[in-house]
This record gives sequence, structure tokens and C-alpha cells, in this order.
Amino acid sequence: MAEQPQQETQQRQSQREAPRESTYLRLARELRAAILRHDYPDGVRLPTEAELAETYGVSRQTVRRAFQDLVAEGLVYRIPGRGTFATPREEQYLRQFGSVDDLMGLSIDTRMDVVTPLHRRVDVDAAGRLGLHTDRVHKLAFLRLHEDMAFCHTSVWLPPAVGQLLESVEELMLPGTPNAFTVIGLLDQRLPEPIAEAEQSITVAEATPEIAKHLGCEPGRALLRIDRVYQTVAGQLVELAISHFLPEHYSYRVRLRRSGQ
Repeated sequence: MAEQPQQETQQRQSQREAPRESTYLRLARELRAAILRHDYPDGVRLPTEAELAETYGVSRQTVRRAFQDLVAEGLVYRIPGRGTFATPREEQYLRQFGSVDDLMGLSIDTRMDVVTPLHRRVDVDAAGRLGLHTDRVHKLAFLRLHEDMAFCHTSVWLPPAVGQLLESVEELMLPGTPNAFTVIGLLDQRLPEPIAEAEQSITVAEATPEIAKHLGCEPGRALLRIDRVYQTVAGQLVELAISHFLPEHYSYRVRLRRSGQ
């Protein structure tokens, strides 16, 4: 029985040491989710700093800090004397994912050619990375081309319920079919909650014979491998994408800034 007070003390200490989300970050996250759900369509003003401060029981400085983050992300813009507005939908993902290939904007000047049609399969590794309770996933693979030059091969794995949303897209069911859309663009139109973010890792991998054939390079050549796992504003993992780029056709740009600036 003597151990119980010690255990309770350790639990309280652990709770005190656990990192807490800042109030302004929590408010920014909730506003971000509302914007991505399109609760504030074009032309509809977001609540004022005073209104949000009263609704959430926080200071106006906290609201102002949250708005600063959203402005920096390109999700909102401010008009002096009028208020704060959500950035038009077609621009939101270009800005939010701007340092990750302009993901939603890839359809502007590139095309997607399906090489492996959307199909169901068992893939233990992909299912694990998507946090599924089943080994079954939907998969497809495609090339991304610019001016008829293939610069990227991408394989995509989707949870069963998410994959079913795309089974009606005929272009994804036929090999060799060129398209002007993106997978996350298709999902964004069909998911109950919009895609909010992607976790990305970058490494180097050798070209397999299959990928080398599609990209027109020799097997074993060093390629840039980029893994991305997408999730919605509700935290649901909805897509795993693994892309292999010819390094001479890929550039990565990101702006860094000091914290607190």
C-alpha cells in the first residue's frame, strides 16, 4: 500500500511535464479546420478578434497570434477596415503545401498517366503505415509528366473506405490513361473532412527495373524518394504516397525563419 502515494506523485509529475498545446495554437488549429471545411466561403468574413476572444474565453492578443499563423500559411488574408477572410479555395492548397511540390497545383502544368490502375490488394506494410486494422488497401501507380517528359513515378495506397470513393473515377481504372487531376484533389472533393496536412520524409533510393523503365533511366540509378502520409482535419490518415523523382527534374524550396519572428 505504501507504493500508491509514490505512484500518484509520479503520475502528477508526468502530467505536469507533458507538453501542453499553446492556447493560440489550439485556436489556430480549430480555425484552420473550419476554413478547410469551407465554413467560411469566399466573401464571408471570419469572426472578429473581439468575437473570437469572447467565444473562446481568450485574450485578443491570443486571437491575433492565431490569425498571424493563418496569414503566414496563406489560409486567410486581412483587409483593413473590413476584416479577415478565407483565401479562395483554389489557392489554399497551393500555399499550404507550397514547399511540397505545390501538391494541389500539379494539375496546372503537368499530367498524370496511370500505369497501374486502382485495385484492391493485401499490403501489410502500407496498411501499418496507414494505421489500419486490416491488411487490405487500395493501390494505384502513375507517372507525372511535364511536356511529355516523365519526371516522377508515384505509388499510392488508400484505406479501403477511402479507395472506394475513387472506384467511380473511370480514368483511374484504365492503364495508360492521361489525366489532368491529382489524387488528393479527387479525395478533397469526396472526403467528409478535407485534407489538412501531410507528413513528409525525403531519402535516396535506387531505381528498380520497373521504375527505371517508366522514368527512362538505368536500373540502380540514385533517385530522390519522397514519402508522404496525408491526414484530414479530423486526424484520419487517408493516403500514403511514395514518389521517386529524377533528381535533375526536381527542386525543393522552403523558407526558414527564427522562432518568435
